[in-house]
Amino acid sequence: MSKAIFRREFLAAAGGAAVLPAVNPVAALANVPEPAAKQARLFPDCCAYSYLKYFKGGSLTMEDFIAKAVALQSHSVDITTYWLKSTEPEYVTSLRHLAFRNGLALSGIAIRCNMCQADASKRAEEVRNIQHWVDAADVLGAPHVRVFGGEVPPGATEKQAIDWVAAAWKSACDYSAKKGITLGIETHSAIPVRASTALEILRRVDSPYAGINLDISSLGQKPTRRCTQTYKRASRMPRTRIFATSSASRSGRLIWIASGGSRLRLVARDMCQRNTRRKRTPRLACRS
Repeated sequence: MSKAIFRREFLAAAGGAAVLPAVNPVAALANVPEPAAKQARLFPDCCAYSYLKYFKGGSLTMEDFIAKAVALQSHSVDITTYWLKSTEPEYVTSLRHLAFRNGLALSGIAIRCNMCQADASKRAEEVRNIQHWVDAADVLGAPHVRVFGGEVPPGATEKQAIDWVAAAWKSACDYSAKKGITLGIETHSAIPVRASTALEILRRVDSPYAGINLDISSLGQKPTRRCTQTYKRASRMPRTRIFATSSASRSGRLIWIASGGSRLRLVARDMCQRNTRRKRTPRLACRS
């Protein structure tokens, strides 16, 4: 009886809110429209590499960088691992907690590696190195790891280099897939600096956990046209996830992350053109 009286008192205090009909959460979710498959979503992200000289000079720590990203009102941060104090779980989880307390997502980490090795044992060593950083990214809560293909050894052909990088990258992606982490290869060094090479390697790896970071500053002349062509080719692939980055002010590079399909060709082209008009060297990364 006392419980019934308590319910009546509660309903009376709640006023009009009490007469609202009960909502079935499952039914409510069913009525939420799904986002369009080709709809671009853009978020500002701050990359630690933007502060290269401050990290190298010792005047900036990763904790300071996270605070700077908050001041820039960044949505997330990309951690360049060159300046991590340690990969011990205690330190990595402290950074994860610091980002959480400041409302920052961790978009990914960037590592050094060279998969373009003629020696199979050296390629295996590079794969183990990537696996180590995949484990660190998993502890950090970062869903993406940026990797490099590497330089073509003297005397080797591009075909051989593609074979070596594809084999190593596929093995690394098989491992990262188990943790739900994507490996994005950057078009920064010799392999795969050309869009056609990057897409050929991506086709051979054939994994939803393999992507491309398209570095426009490495595309040479007419970066807008080459960027647009790369997006056009990538959008035809069945597992397209595109992430775009653009250089911003001197206080730090802002990364604009986008996911979707063909509309991103227009996003990339527009970003390139706007940076060209401002006489800046754009930096655009594309994870397919």
